Amino acid sequence: MSSNHNPTGAALVVLIAILGPVSGAHLNPVVSAAEWRLGRRTIGLAAAYVAVQVAGGLVGVAATHLMFEAPLFAASTKARGGGAQLWSEVVATFGLLLAIYGGLRYRPAWVPLLVGAYITAAYRFTASTSFADPAVTIARSLTDTFAGIRPADAPGFIAAQLVGGALAVVLARWLFADPA
Repeated sequence: MSSNHNPTGAALVVLIAILGPVSGAHLNPVVSAAEWRLGRRTIGLAAAYVAVQVAGGLVGVAATHLMFEAPLFAASTKARGGGAQLWSEVVATFGLLLAIYGGLRYRPAWVPLLVGAYITAAYRFTASTSFADPAVTIARSLTDTFAGIRPADAPGFIAAQLVGGALAVVLARWLFADPA
């Protein structure tokens, strides 16, 4: 598996466009948590989404490994620690949520494109390659490829993603509020 390009953004456009009408295209636990904090989902529904998101990430790892004749799961040995990596995850997740909520407020039909474009760009402008998603972080801890993250580094990434998401919710409430 090579990392010559980032197909993630294109895949996200497709998945969000087709799953948006079904489930709101909740693929990311931070987005589900933000939806709960913004009063758009119950905590029970947000928790159910998170469980499915993590399970989906695990299925994705297994499916990808099968395509490349790799073991279904292998703990990553790719070190991704340190302040720059963690700050990158705060920034990546913060920006992702602002793209989503700004899009929902002003350009709802553009949300799939906004998310895909943002993640494609953030892959290049962050030191962490923009995981911006706890389910993705967990899944990537189980692949010993260029995309992986050591299981020991995953909790820091997830904490940073939650911080970025929480900061984005605070700003989104103010920036994208309905006019009075």
